Amino acid sequence: MIQTDIKQLSLKDLVERIKEEKGALAKLKLNHAVSPIENPAKITYSRKTVARLQTELRAREIADAKK
Repeated sequence: MIQTDIKQLSLKDLVERIKEEKGALAKLKLNHAVSPIENPAKITYSRKTVARLQTELRAREIADAKK
């Protein structure tokens, strides 16, 4: 997910998407621990997506606090 798509999400969608991505990341990690997954770069991509979403959420919190 790219940054422009993330900025277009509403606050509710952003929080929901974070939960979904965290769940997917946990599932990937578990599957990789049990047996190596075909493309371990998916874990890195998923982790970075979660970080991007959380960064946008925090930026919105800070912007709201300044108002």
